Amino acid sequence: MQQTNEPSTGAVLARGVLAGLAGTVVMTAFQKLVEMPLTQRQESYAPADFAEKVLPVHPTTPEGRRRLNYTTHFALGGMWGTAYGVAAANGLRGQKAVNTVFAVVYTGDVLLNTALGLYQPSKWTAQDWAVDIVDKYVQAQATGAVFDHVLDPARPS
Repeated sequence: MQQTNEPSTGAVLARGVLAGLAGTVVMTAFQKLVEMPLTQRQESYAPADFAEKVLPVHPTTPEGRRRLNYTTHFALGGMWGTAYGVAAANGLRGQKAVNTVFAVVYTGDVLLNTALGLYQPSKWTAQDWAVDIVDKYVQAQATGAVFDHVLDPARPS
């Protein structure tokens, strides 16, 4: 039986999760240091709203809600990374992978949150759209960069 140097699908997906978590760190830093000072918007609790809608969790303190918000924020980022891992496992890399994964996952994110009654995109301003798209695109770019340049199992050691 011939041995292959190809990593398992699970290994590729795990690397995607790690890349997604790293991408979420970059997005969070971008939000706190660049986007929020420019737009003057307050911290979003959309991740906590999502978790409370789909899970039986309902924090009773502001600190508990903040912890839920960050936990969900990073869990969702890990899921975006998993999507990148799926793309990579199927041979898609680089900017084409970033844009494809972003288009699919972002569209799903908006549709799911709208169906759950958490988003009302028809009432969003141009700034609301720009903030949502740019923040999540920063995450997608960082996820792709970390996966492709740091964690890619196809990269020569």
